[in-house]
Amino acid sequence: LFALQKFNKAHIKQGKIYINARPQVTNALTYWSVALELCHEGITWKRLTADKGGIEITTDPVSMGGKVQFTVDRLRELFVIRFHIVNKGTDCIHFTYYTALHRIRCFTLEDDRRVTRACPLFLCPGDYEVMVRYTLNHYGYFPAMMYFEFCPECPGSVPFCIVREMEAIARTPLAAELGPVAPYKPFQVVTYKPVETVVVEGVPPENSLVQHLKTAVKLRDYKYPHYLKELAVVHFMSMHSSLTQRPCLCCASRNLLSCSLKMKNYSHRFHLLLHLEEIQMEVDIRKYDLHNQTMAPDQSNRKLLTLRVPGVAENRPSVLRGDCLRVSKSEDTVQPITVYNGYVHKVELDRVKLGFSKKLLQAFISNMKFNVEFTINHFPLKLQHRAVDMAVKHQLGEVLFPSALAHYIKLTLENNPEQHAAVQRIVAGSSKPAPHLVFGPPGTGKTITLVEAMKQVSRADPSAHILACAPSNSACDLLCERLMVHIDPHRVYRMYAGSRDISSVPKNLLKYSNWDERQDGFVFPERETLMKYEIIVTTMITAGRLVSGEFPLGHFTHVFVDEGGQAVEPECLIAIAGLLNPEQGQFVLAGDPKQLGPIIRSPHAQQHGLGLSLLERLMTSNTLYQKSTESGHFDTRFVTKLLRNYRSHPAILKIPNRLFYENELQVFADQWDREAYCNWEHLPKKGFPVIFHGVMGKDEREANSPSFFNVSEIEVLVDYLTKLMETQGKKGLPKLSAKDIGIIAPYRKQVEKIQKALKSVSALSRWSDLKELKVGSVEEFQGQERKVIMISTVRSSVNYIKMDKDFNIGFLSNEKRFNVALTRARSLLIVVGNPVILSKDPTWEKFISYCVEEKGYTGFDLKDTEDEDNVVSKLATLKISVDTDSEWADKLSETDANCFK
Repeated sequence: LFALQKFNKAHIKQGKIYINARPQVTNALTYWSVALELCHEGITWKRLTADKGGIEITTDPVSMGGKVQFTVDRLRELFVIRFHIVNKGTDCIHFTYYTALHRIRCFTLEDDRRVTRACPLFLCPGDYEVMVRYTLNHYGYFPAMMYFEFCPECPGSVPFCIVREMEAIARTPLAAELGPVAPYKPFQVVTYKPVETVVVEGVPPENSLVQHLKTAVKLRDYKYPHYLKELAVVHFMSMHSSLTQRPCLCCASRNLLSCSLKMKNYSHRFHLLLHLEEIQMEVDIRKYDLHNQTMAPDQSNRKLLTLRVPGVAENRPSVLRGDCLRVSKSEDTVQPITVYNGYVHKVELDRVKLGFSKKLLQAFISNMKFNVEFTINHFPLKLQHRAVDMAVKHQLGEVLFPSALAHYIKLTLENNPEQHAAVQRIVAGSSKPAPHLVFGPPGTGKTITLVEAMKQVSRADPSAHILACAPSNSACDLLCERLMVHIDPHRVYRMYAGSRDISSVPKNLLKYSNWDERQDGFVFPERETLMKYEIIVTTMITAGRLVSGEFPLGHFTHVFVDEGGQAVEPECLIAIAGLLNPEQGQFVLAGDPKQLGPIIRSPHAQQHGLGLSLLERLMTSNTLYQKSTESGHFDTRFVTKLLRNYRSHPAILKIPNRLFYENELQVFADQWDREAYCNWEHLPKKGFPVIFHGVMGKDEREANSPSFFNVSEIEVLVDYLTKLMETQGKKGLPKLSAKDIGIIAPYRKQVEKIQKALKSVSALSRWSDLKELKVGSVEEFQGQERKVIMISTVRSSVNYIKMDKDFNIGFLSNEKRFNVALTRARSLLIVVGNPVILSKDPTWEKFISYCVEEKGYTGFDLKDTEDEDNVVSKLATLKISVDTDSEWADKLSETDANCFK
């Protein structure tokens, strides 16, 4: 309502809502669902469901608030709802019409007289019965709306209607167990008003590690201008209050962001974008703030206090050793309020150990209540700020904005397979000074290509030094492990940050890393020691330590970045600015711009390009990295597109290949592996190892969590898991362990509910390695693969689609998330979702149509769903009116559904 008012689409008069627009009949379906949602919030819904005109409608079973609900535990059993229509007035009245608006037909309507407008029932004082016979063939949620129309006998009388809701649910005991633990109550946004504080510093953990790599280049603070913080606060408040104007950037900042990115404005623009992102991170982390919490003295060190932090094990919030938490006594209300900075000494499961000042420790008593505020780690952002400055200082223009003028030598290469050719071009340095991009669609061996290129560079030039980076530690570990298969491990060095937890490091890499057993931690060796290694593998952020250690410019002759599409451009720069000679060095960037990019929190920063990786920017805006209009091919000096997919069955690859890779991907996966499930008895069609299982579920939330879950989809997932377990190793199927299966869901709450289901279903306990069955978001599966992938799409309501788009969550309206999810599977892909809702997205519509055409669709019958044209025609015949003031009729005739979109 707030949005409708602010955009002049609606006004409120004497407590009633009026819409300021004209109708478009084609949008009636969307209108009806949203209009009913709107009605639920106010008096109009009560009037629609209210008995009137002397007519009273009761139901068996009894309705509550105009809604009849029933739940069945077994399928295909008849359930009858009886509507008793009683004329309690003194005059006779015409019962002219009744119908049902529904998503899916799973019932029949019956009455003795077969009432229609052409054959109405003259209802004198007395009663009449309409029956709805339900038969549910699938588990799920099946709502419908019953509409009854009446007209008084008097000439000129206005018809009126009475509406009732029906809600049929078919569920297993598992669904009941996984249902909401408490009714959903939206999180109450806390308005943070500026308060005067006095800060008491705490005690940081002692850095007992002696770092041999001395810091020669200091990091500045790069503090943002104060006005930007005010902008973020005003923006945050405008989203949760009645502010009439949205905040905007000042003219200088607006002009800077409106210009195209070029070397002249490079550092200024990225400094601004990074500041906007930092401010949004500070705002976002406040949602984890805790109130009225108790702490306890640490048993092993009485100088520390222990605080319970739910979610810290899942990095929600992310808390590392050395981070600062700000606490204040809950009872303190008089300003200035004393804030105690506590520094994290250790993180243990759901608890953190904090070092505070003596002042707090001396005043501390048991059960003392505290308010806790979390802070962000500014170190990665500082490194990115420095990197963009150094990109300008070291004149990386031809690396970041390569032009055709710098490349006049045409190399003639042999017609080799793509991987081999990419290696040859990298060794030859055909793109210098511009980067060489390795465009690696899913399963095409991108990482192997980089490994082979590094191996050949070392062979061709024994004096070469290589820096190999990736955004994450897991990607770096994979890169390092594969390098060591082809290169003497003693020539490769895996460098970890000092904060890295040793338990998460592969044991086979420790020997070749900066782990120091004597100091029991990761220690950076002296610069001279590091410079002896041929290849150093580290994350982009930790590569900043080499810049701080003042490595000589040009020491690294080659810099390779894997998974470059997942890093923001300034993060990518950390690995090259100040390390790579822009004229003589070779920069190789590998990734896939069609898969997930970096995660950005600030809408301003996202809108103005911070979410665009360097890889994607070059491929979308630089002609050197685009296909020639004449030949239709990439210039192979600058881009290698890998085409051979070594992962998936062709049926799994079909739609992503068509939508994102111009049908160029070729199937080279091992035939036995890719066809392992082609004869599985539970496939809708033998030989087609793709299943779309249609489920009519319900989006639900619980307690104060904003995340969604759908228990009907979990029931289906568990059923398939059970079938996989029971059939593995039989009838020609391979043995299957839990770690061969991955389950992808777009919402954190659905992930939690699936994990709970895995633990509670006794049949699945026969899998000894059940804990290794990974359940996670799409982001957690990028770069990974499984023999079997199952996807729960969750979304089952049109009303939340825009929310998904605005907050960049879910699968709808996000092609990259769709692409990554579908291309993780090698042998079998099972997608569970609501095809009616998903088909509103053109990408999903193509996939569902493909499954239907290939007979890979199962679940509820799509023929039972109501065609939109039929619903529009039906709506046009309804005489929706409430009493004689025709309030609802006015609203219906004045509403344009577009305003709800």
